[in-house]
Amino acid sequence: MTIRIAMWSGPRNISTAMMRSFGARSDCAVADEPFYGAFLKESGEPHPLAAETIADMDCDWQSVTRTHSGEAPGGKPVWYQKHMPHHMIGPVDIRDFPEHRHAFLIRAPERVVASYRNKNELRTAEMLGFAKLREYFELEAERTGIAPPVVDSDDILADPAGVLARLCKAIGIAWDPAMLAWKKGPHSEDGIWGTHWYDKVNASTGFGPAPGPLPELGGVYADVAEQCRADYEALKAHAI
Repeated sequence: MTIRIAMWSGPRNISTAMMRSFGARSDCAVADEPFYGAFLKESGEPHPLAAETIADMDCDWQSVTRTHSGEAPGGKPVWYQKHMPHHMIGPVDIRDFPEHRHAFLIRAPERVVASYRNKNELRTAEMLGFAKLREYFELEAERTGIAPPVVDSDDILADPAGVLARLCKAIGIAWDPAMLAWKKGPHSEDGIWGTHWYDKVNASTGFGPAPGPLPELGGVYADVAEQCRADYEALKAHAI
């Protein structure tokens, strides 16, 4: 029986480092944003490498759902799937994955905005997915009767071993210290968009240092961060 872990997060949220961490386990396969191609095809969003991503991926919502509800690649017993709720604009949502073990990765909106604006045009708060992340958290809490695990990026960077051990316990798998280090460079499981988005994680071999003070933002960027603040705080209240 495959243990499928759906980790939901927004962009620029150490989500790829978390994928690297789980991929460093000998018992775990990983999937990189499997619905991204379907999102780009349906939305027409002008993301970097959008055309190449659509051409490279399965862009059928139901087909992707079936694949990622099945057995893990290579027969691995654990399958870590990196998902972004704001990509889910088609006929599929979190309720279509009742057999997955769901968790939520958050990061202070000021940090997300400061990072995202360096990689892509930031037009609206919706592009960062905080509201959708909170919606999915609430749907899963309602379905199961308990709050699913939430991890904050700042907490992970401050204490990787401690927070990851608590996360593993919460999702029902054993803690593995191998999760603290990975091979430098691109990984075979990366989406092709990694050449644009993953430069920092590709240069890493483990989690970075604890972050400093929140970045100072101005104008529209400060406004976007403020629009995300209430959803972030609501999720932060459940951080393990």
